Amino acid sequence: MPTPLEDLAHAVPLSTHFVIYEDGTTGLIGTTGEEPPRLSRPGRIVPEERYRGRLAELEAEHAEHIAQLQAEDLARTRGDYEALIAAGVPAATASRLSGYAPLEPAAEG
Repeated sequence: MPTPLEDLAHAVPLSTHFVIYEDGTTGLIGTTGEEPPRLSRPGRIVPEERYRGRLAELEAEHAEHIAQLQAEDLARTRGDYEALIAAGVPAATASRLSGYAPLEPAAEG
């Protein structure tokens, strides 16, 4: 037997509105009825396709940013490793201290 809240959820239609805010971020707003919602900050309600396009752009920007951070981290740890090696620290210790793991040459044989 459905609860009163479940009955209400089926009785009141829910409209989804797709939003792109002025700062470029996105949002989804669910409302009852067909009236567009009042936005809490500057932006505009857009068609779903435009929203999904902007969301894909944001995801690509995020992936690019993460890749850049990882590349910078690798360059930093490799620099630290190389500085430790140049100072005479054994390779295993330099790797542990720097966080850099140099690629081992493939075993032959």
